Amino acid sequence: MLFRSNLIQHSLSMKQKGIDSFAGQRVWVIGASSGIGEACAKSLLQQGAKVALSSRRIDRLNNIAEQSDINQAIVIALDVTIEEQLREGYEKIQDAWGGIDLLLFVSGVYTPLRANDFEYLIAEKTIQSNLLGPMRAVAMVLPKMLEMHSGHIAIVGSVAGYSGLPKALAYGPSKAGIINFCETLYYDLLPQGISVHMISPGFVATEATAQNDFEMPALISAQEAAQEILGGIQRGEFDIHFPKRFSRFSKFLRILPYPIYFWIVRRFVKI
Repeated sequence: MLFRSNLIQHSLSMKQKGIDSFAGQRVWVIGASSGIGEACAKSLLQQGAKVALSSRRIDRLNNIAEQSDINQAIVIALDVTIEEQLREGYEKIQDAWGGIDLLLFVSGVYTPLRANDFEYLIAEKTIQSNLLGPMRAVAMVLPKMLEMHSGHIAIVGSVAGYSGLPKALAYGPSKAGIINFCETLYYDLLPQGISVHMISPGFVATEATAQNDFEMPALISAQEAAQEILGGIQRGEFDIHFPKRFSRFSKFLRILPYPIYFWIVRRFVKI
């Protein structure tokens, strides 16, 4: 009983802050021009948040900003692989709003890749965008959050980061790195009053997944994904994964012995 009581107390002490309402919150959405990022940005604007919209496609960002109220959105075109562009973007936000309350990093690239057509340059580009990109952004915003002892960092990974899957020879490792990065951030930042949200979607209907030529189980829309993400952030959840019928099964596969895991993947993943 004492062990159970101590475990419950420890679990409660590890609870991080959520967000009661997005109204008036300053949010930087990186990867806001399409898919999950666009859906999140539009939902945040509808809920009254101030949103800085970033991606490489400025025309799409402008279209989103034009649908918001005056001074509610800032458009910042940038490439997440270029540190100077991230720094200039964050400085622009600080000049306008004094900082941010939430960094939502959604940007990422996906190129189907298998061992028989492995290309190092594709792998390097994937790691630069999907893993080092979020690290660069976090490095920009973290000093101010640490100074204020508040803020939220939310990074979109993937269930592909749970374990090795076909056609994810570069994408999977980049997302596995995000899981480890978020876990370590959580340990370090919880005592500082900063919340970390690790987001692991399953298959979502986006431009990226449209490349897939195999069956995608439990496929959901970008709008459904945005609802899951923003709801999880508001509740203060660290591990935001969805759709549950698929992500829970993916988590289960992680704990299986490798011979069983490989057999299941070969048996049920249709490629």
